[in-house]
Amino acid sequence: MEIIENPNVGKFHLPLPIYTNVTLATALANDGEKFDIVAGLGKSSSEEIKKHALDEGDEELQKNTHDHKRFGEGSYEEWYAKDRTPFGLIHKKTETLAALFYIGPKTLGHEPGEWHTIGYRSYNPFRGKGLMKDFSKFAMEIYSGSHPGVHYWVRINPENKASIALSSSLGLVISEKYSDPASGSLIFVK
Repeated sequence: MEIIENPNVGKFHLPLPIYTNVTLATALANDGEKFDIVAGLGKSSSEEIKKHALDEGDEELQKNTHDHKRFGEGSYEEWYAKDRTPFGLIHKKTETLAALFYIGPKTLGHEPGEWHTIGYRSYNPFRGKGLMKDFSKFAMEIYSGSHPGVHYWVRINPENKASIALSSSLGLVISEKYSDPASGSLIFVK
């Protein structure tokens, strides 16, 4: 995916105020589809997240995320209040949320330093189109500019091969100390 940064982006600090977004770049997928990459999500995109979270027909999302509980039963506002920074990949033609990457402070056990958790998902019909790697790398670079020196971690279902591959491509490695594959939890760190 080719990412063309928006030259008109001024200074901003993450996380942005809730329901505020900044268009950081335009992305051109290998199949020619165009997307905007935004930091922060507007009200309509946050409502899309809840709709996806409650979609029982999306078995992959239900199996591999806690979104049903996080956004379906809980609220975007409660989640955002934990200083999470969402990045959205917005399909230009339909103005729908194609993918979400989020990041924010959350400690990992008793590890020293500042730790931030990440999460990511792509939504149908955009899943499996090779969008996540470049989008996620770009989002992490932007976030790291506002939060230099932090460490990152993510919890992954050991059966989710695509998520394991994505985390590895982002430079995260398995933490033997915190992972428990028998209970369905791999922890990747960077």
